[in-house]
Amino acid sequence: MCTAITMLSGNHYFGRNLDYEHTFGEAVTVTPRNFDFKFRNCKSLNSHYAIIGMAAVSQGYPLYFDATNEKGLSMAGLNFPEFAVYQPYKNGKDNIAPYEFIPWILGQCADIAECKKLLENINLENVNFSEDLPNSPLHWIISDREASVTVEAVSDGLKIYDNPVGVLTNSPAFDMQMFNLNNYMALSNNNPKNYFSEKLDFNIYSRGMGAMGLPGDLSSMSRFVRACFVKFSSVCSPTETESVNQFFHILYSVYQQRGCVEVKNGMYEITNYSSCCNTDKGIYYYTTYENSTITAVDMHRENLDGGTLVVYPLVNVQNIIMQN
Repeated sequence: MCTAITMLSGNHYFGRNLDYEHTFGEAVTVTPRNFDFKFRNCKSLNSHYAIIGMAAVSQGYPLYFDATNEKGLSMAGLNFPEFAVYQPYKNGKDNIAPYEFIPWILGQCADIAECKKLLENINLENVNFSEDLPNSPLHWIISDREASVTVEAVSDGLKIYDNPVGVLTNSPAFDMQMFNLNNYMALSNNNPKNYFSEKLDFNIYSRGMGAMGLPGDLSSMSRFVRACFVKFSSVCSPTETESVNQFFHILYSVYQQRGCVEVKNGMYEITNYSSCCNTDKGIYYYTTYENSTITAVDMHRENLDGGTLVVYPLVNVQNIIMQN
C-alpha cells in the first residue's frame, strides 16, 4: 500500500511512500522533452514537457510510480485493489493504458485546469504493458501548487474528485475516505477540554492527549486520517532544508516497518522508498528502506532538450557518520 501527500512551504512539494513486499527495480528517471512517448491507441508525444520521477524502465519505457513535470504538475499512482476497473477500447475517446496515464498527463498539462480539460475525453483502457507486466489496480492523485484532484476508474465509470486535503492512500474509494474524516473532527494538537461532564474533574496527565483517537494502525483508511492530521498540524519554516526535512517527517508518520504487515508467509510489506519533489525547482529527493540519508536529483542539471532517458539507480547503502 502507499501514501501520497502535497505541501506548500514557500515552494510546493509533492511525494509519496511506496509500500510493497518487493521492489520493482525503480530508479530516479528524467524524461527529456524530445523522448518519443509512444502510446498503444493514441498518437505519440515526440515533443512534450520534461519529467522527473521514480520509474521502473522496461523495454526503454519509463513506468512512472510518481513524477513531476517541468511546469510543476505532479502525479502519483497508488494501489486501489477491489475497486479499480479499466474499460475496453471506446471509439471517440483518448484510450490510454494505465501505465501510460502519468506521461500522457504530465507530458501535455501545465496545471490542474489543463489536466481537467484533458481528462474530459479519456478512457483508461484495459491494456497490459506486456504479458509479464499486467495492469496494477491503481488510482491517482494529480497536483499543482494550487489544487489537487483524485482520479479513479471504477465499475460505473471514471470519477474525478477535487482533493482538498492533498492526501491519497489506497482503498476504499476517495469519497469514502473523505467522509470517514468526519469521525475525527474532534482531534486537536492542543490539550483536550472536558466536554464529558462538568461534574467531573479530569487530569491532563500527558502531552498529546488532544489527538487521542488518532488511528495508529497501517490500514489505508487509518493512514489517510493520520497523514491528513499530521500534514495540517505541520509547522516549519519555508527554507528548502527544513521544508524537505518536514515533508519526510510527515511521510514517516505513515511509514511501514518490516514485520508489521505480513502479506504472505515470510514476506512483509515495507516502505521501499519515500520521495519529495520540489515541484517549483524540479529537484527530486528520496530515501529508501535501506538508506535513510536524503539523496537528490535536479532535473535542470540534465539536458532537457535531449531524447534519451536519464536514469539514476537508487542509493541503497546507509551512510552512518561516526562522531568520535
